[in-house]
Amino acid sequence: QVQLAASGGGLVQPGGSLRLSCAASGFTFSTYAMGWFRQAPGKEREPVAAISWNGAGISYVDSVKGRFTISRDNAKNTVYLQMSSLKSDDTAVYYCNAVRDNYRRVFEVWGQGTLVTVSP
Repeated sequence: QVQLAASGGGLVQPGGSLRLSCAASGFTFSTYAMGWFRQAPGKEREPVAAISWNGAGISYVDSVKGRFTISRDNAKNTVYLQMSSLKSDDTAVYYCNAVRDNYRRVFEVWGQGTLVTVSP
């Protein structure tokens, strides 16, 4: 079955950095575009970034452009999110999923998310 396990979250001060990882299994990772999503307290889950199957195509939502970098390692079935210049608005639980166009998720399962808290 599909498993998606995000890790790397934690407490960080505004302006700080974190690197998230998401280990995937149960599907042919290297053939899927992957995306990062986040859900802040009391809000709906929203897309953050996406990367094509080979890394050639990358997109970000406006709120993270210039601050976040998505990457992947198909040999490790892992997608990464390097986050810098973090703001309090980035506080959320972060998840990954395979995606189609316009950040439409492929799998129903969200799996384990990782909490990022940006606070002084």
